[in-house]
Amino acid sequence: MPDKSMPPLETVANVDLQRYAGTWYEIARFPHRFQKGCYSTRAVYTLREDGLIGVYNECRKGAADGPIKAVKGKARVVDKQTNAKLEVSFFWPFWGDYWIIDLDSDYQWAVVGHPSRSYLWILNRQEKMEAEVLDGIRLRLQQQGYDLSQLLISPVD
Repeated sequence: MPDKSMPPLETVANVDLQRYAGTWYEIARFPHRFQKGCYSTRAVYTLREDGLIGVYNECRKGAADGPIKAVKGKARVVDKQTNAKLEVSFFWPFWGDYWIIDLDSDYQWAVVGHPSRSYLWILNRQEKMEAEVLDGIRLRLQQQGYDLSQLLISPVD
């Protein structure tokens, strides 16, 4: 549930789903049990002919060279004006908000949040992100009301 004392979470003005599709590496996240022990996490988004977006998430369990744990799901656009508000589903019939709240103009990094501000992922096209880029993202997240004390830099090695 969104925190009523906070202003509504803002998304980016527009997302070109063609450009957004492809592979993203997780740079940082809020910890959640479904990602416990995950290393080298990445997501692959594909545009499907039925208008949905294919979602493939994988990570290495326990260590950077651990076994791959993968899950497939789908996403649908909720706000067709901006394409920035989506919902994802990994287990029918459950859907969860997936809002693109910050995005590089060249689609080299993205930030995905939830209206409750309890979920957060910082994604990048490369496995590593420049520190000054991450610092700028953190500043904008704080301006959006995110408590970054729980931000976990995603382990890769």
